[in-house]
Amino acid sequence: MESFHIRKIVTVVEEVRSEAGVVADRPLRKVAAMAVVSNPFAGGYVEDLNPMVEFSRELGELLGCKAAEALGEPAESYGKGAIAGMNGEQEHGNAFLTTTFGDELRRAVGGGKAWITSATKVGAPGTALDVPLAYKDALYVRSHYDAMEVRIPDAPLPDEVVVIVVVANRSHLNARLGGLSKEEAVGEDGLR
Repeated sequence: MESFHIRKIVTVVEEVRSEAGVVADRPLRKVAAMAVVSNPFAGGYVEDLNPMVEFSRELGELLGCKAAEALGEPAESYGKGAIAGMNGEQEHGNAFLTTTFGDELRRAVGGGKAWITSATKVGAPGTALDVPLAYKDALYVRSHYDAMEVRIPDAPLPDEVVVIVVVANRSHLNARLGGLSKEEAVGEDGLR
C-alpha cells in the first residue's frame, strides 16, 4: 500500500470589506485550507491511482473542517484545487479531487448540491493557483462566481501535491448582473 504523509497544513483567511469605493454591508470572507501531501507516484507513470482517491476521503474531511472552522459562519460557496509537483502529473492532482473528496468536503461544510468547481496544474514551489468558487447549492447563481488565488512558498516539492479547499461566506461584492439569485435557487439538481 502506498504511503501518503501530510507535511504541512496552511490556512489563509481573506476578508474584503469594500470594493470600487463601496463599503460592504457584510464583509466577504474567503478561506483556503491547503495540505501539502507526499506523492509516492511522482517520477513515473502508474496506471492505478485509486490509492490517491482513497486517501482523499481523509483530506476532504480534514480540509473541509479546517476551512469551515476558519470561516466561522456557514459556507455559501466552495471550490477545490491541486498543484502537483514537477515530478508528478496533473492527473495526480485530479485523483485527490474526485467525488470521494467532494462528498467529505460537502459534509464538512454543511452540505451542498452543486458540482464543486476545481482547477489543477503542475508547478514548482510557490506556484499560484486560482481556485474557482460557485454557490454550493446551484451553479447558475452567478453572484457567487469568484476565485481565490493561493500559493505556498515552499510547496509543492517535486514529489508532493498541494490539495486545496476554498470556501466563502457570501457572494462577491457588488454583485449586480442579475440572473438566478441565491434566494430563488431550488438546489435540487445542483444547477438551479
